[in-house]
Amino acid sequence: MRERRPSSQTLKVLVALAEQPTRWRYGYELGLEVGIRSGSLYPILVRLSDRELLESRWEEQLPSGRPPRHLYRLTSQGREYAAAHGTASAAPAANHRRPVLRGAS
Repeated sequence: MRERRPSSQTLKVLVALAEQPTRWRYGYELGLEVGIRSGSLYPILVRLSDRELLESRWEEQLPSGRPPRHLYRLTSQGREYAAAHGTASAAPAANHRRPVLRGAS
């Protein structure tokens, strides 16, 4: 099976997770941080989990009245994958946004 280069959105997720690779993160938080909507984010998280680059679990201690959240973090294989795909060099590009130019007179 040929390995394809990760998409720019996948790289954004890897960059965010690689910043603190042992910290458990939940999808909503990641989506806000990287600017990816849930319809694109969750399939990325599922693919990374299926490839054993992420581990996932349900939140154990819940505040009253809130449903459990699914948490994610990089596995050791995921940390190696992130490093191999240049997440350190991708970080500025992943966070770079083009300025919006308002009507020039």
